[in-house]
Amino acid sequence: MNITIRSKNAKDYFETEFITREAFWDVYHPGCMEHLVLHKLREVPAFVRELDFVACDGERIIGNVVCSKAKVINDNKQEFEVLSMGPLAVLPEYQGKGIGSLLIKTVINKAKKLGYKGIVIYGNPIYYHRFGFVNAKEFGIRTAGGENFDYFMALELGDSSLQGITGNFYEDEAFNVNNEELEEFEKAFPYKEKHVTDTQLK
Repeated sequence: MNITIRSKNAKDYFETEFITREAFWDVYHPGCMEHLVLHKLREVPAFVRELDFVACDGERIIGNVVCSKAKVINDNKQEFEVLSMGPLAVLPEYQGKGIGSLLIKTVINKAKKLGYKGIVIYGNPIYYHRFGFVNAKEFGIRTAGGENFDYFMALELGDSSLQGITGNFYEDEAFNVNNEELEEFEKAFPYKEKHVTDTQLK
């Protein structure tokens, strides 16, 4: 493999949506919605174009990652800007080869240079701890519903850069997807049968 990371451009959009669909199909629920989230994110002001990257094997795009601006609102209604990372996707046949790690490290390094204070994500802690992500409760950050759990994590991008940033975390509205818009969006892609196991739903 000859893996390179580069910035994404508009001609890559549909291909990266297809890759995201392939990567997430039936992982968390029948079918997936992450490719529609990716599509919607690119159309909102919260989208950070400088943090939109693809991984390529030669000329072929095999993975992608995006970031968007999010906010933490404390009990005094003060708002603080942070980043939300994702969707992060790698084609199934390239998973487990370090492609996702390259994309994440690229985002972290670039986000630091851009001066962002931190990244907040929902993801597998076994995977993301290796990059320095910890449970968001360590910074006093909760979900929009006021919860904390292992899959809700945060990363400081500077020395104590999340100090004083506490409260509830809110992603952009682009992450909210309804079944009707998803059904319409799916028409642009080849038919793919949905499967999901009881284990996956738990």
